Amino acid sequence: MLKISREIALFAVGGVLGLLVDATIVQALVGMAGWNPYLARVLSFLVAATVTWWWNRSYTFSDRRSDRAAHAEWLHWLGLMGVGALVNYGVYALLLLRFPWLHRWPALAAAAGSAVAALVNFSTARGMLFKRPKVSS
Repeated sequence: MLKISREIALFAVGGVLGLLVDATIVQALVGMAGWNPYLARVLSFLVAATVTWWWNRSYTFSDRRSDRAAHAEWLHWLGLMGVGALVNYGVYALLLLRFPWLHRWPALAAAAGSAVAALVNFSTARGMLFKRPKVSS
């Protein structure tokens, strides 16, 4: 139980780190470089997902392995995080449709979507990518 709690805490730290990277890059590209916000978000997501992949392989799941080359592991990570992003948006949209009062408080729906997606992301990262314990030599 302690091990999974440690992994969840480290995964959360990686998520916050990814959010900071994502928000900083998208804001800089739009605000200072005049990028289209939709295109800027593609780049900021890729960089943030790369940072969270590095964090999670280095710290959260440091005692687990994926049995993939680094580039293949990174691509798998992007795919898994993309699924999480779809879950996030789906929960957000569903809550807005089901509870019209949330249109005045969309941050609550966004937070709920993020929480559900974090559970999905952690579960898929641990269960589908970093699924095998490392063997000590």
